[in-house]
Amino acid sequence: MRVRTISAIAAGFCLAVSGAALSAASADPPAKSRQAAVELTTVAEAKNPSAGTAGPGDTVWIAERAGTVRVLTDSGLGEPVLDISDDTTTNGERGLLGIAFDPEFEHFYVSFTDREGTSTVDEFAVADGAPDPGSRRTVLTQEQPYANHNGGQIAFGPDGMLYIALGDGGAGGDPHDYGQNLDTLLGKLLRIDPGGGDPYAIPEDNPFVDDADARDEIWAYGLRNPWRFSFDAETGDLWIGDVGQNRVEEIDYAPADSAGGENYGWGRMEGSEVFDGEEPANHVPPVHEYGRDGLGCSVTGGFVYRGEAIPDLAGQYLFSDYCDGTVRALDVENGEVTGESDLGVSGGEVISFVQGGDGELYVLDLGGPVQRLDPAA
Repeated sequence: MRVRTISAIAAGFCLAVSGAALSAASADPPAKSRQAAVELTTVAEAKNPSAGTAGPGDTVWIAERAGTVRVLTDSGLGEPVLDISDDTTTNGERGLLGIAFDPEFEHFYVSFTDREGTSTVDEFAVADGAPDPGSRRTVLTQEQPYANHNGGQIAFGPDGMLYIALGDGGAGGDPHDYGQNLDTLLGKLLRIDPGGGDPYAIPEDNPFVDDADARDEIWAYGLRNPWRFSFDAETGDLWIGDVGQNRVEEIDYAPADSAGGENYGWGRMEGSEVFDGEEPANHVPPVHEYGRDGLGCSVTGGFVYRGEAIPDLAGQYLFSDYCDGTVRALDVENGEVTGESDLGVSGGEVISFVQGGDGELYVLDLGGPVQRLDPAA
């Protein structure tokens, strides 16, 4: 049965405000991208799948929002290999929101909100191909003032560091101005070394380590609710889908050689539009954005396609929208979007994309289906 009672989980969007067409950002839209013929194949049914990651041996691991993790097999999802459902809650936008392996598949990480709503990242050693509950330790916590905008995505970058996305703390309009406040982890993308210290170490080249007024963990800031970020498996470039407030959904970008410190603008900016106050001098505008004029209301960031099954998608960035479900692709050259296309398939309530170890992509529908993106028959 499809579940729609948690329709705000993907990002704390405002349904009360109808979408308006973008102004300057849409004045010169990208050209139409080359069209790939694709279809979505349902390979499993889950209970509110929320995130996923590539596992050892080219497996794909799927997180279910209530706190279970299961491995995809040829016959669907296996029995849970991890269950933290007693430690989390699905109130508001909370739950198990992200999972990741370290590059050697020696440790497994979960990102969730605990029973009090605190954002938490825990680590498990991997033994015999499964997380060892007895090895569990907490790496990082961040209290959340509200039940929405938790972020929760985690992923290891090509540099071997763990990146953690946190939303601005919730409510609406960033009432505490956390997005631009460097003295809090909220509204940020963090970068830490979980194996380098207790509970973690700060990489020496993080952009704010010498700033007494900033948290050392911060890699980038000015984010409202980063709903899925990823690294291009070939280039290492960073892509972030950041959910808008009332008008603009945006996709942000940083090249692989970035030294960090990007300010993506929230809560002064919503996309390329001024939201409150003035545009920061160091604002990094989105590489792509769209208004809520029939295209959706809550962006779900995806991946640059690096699989082999669909050659026409090679190098394109795929994303969707929780409210619309259409899978879309962007042509990209040197970090600039040069074309866009509607792939003609809908993933339902698209809560996340998952990239397998072979580069193929899966689309998670919060209502249950785990779908693989395949070439059209």
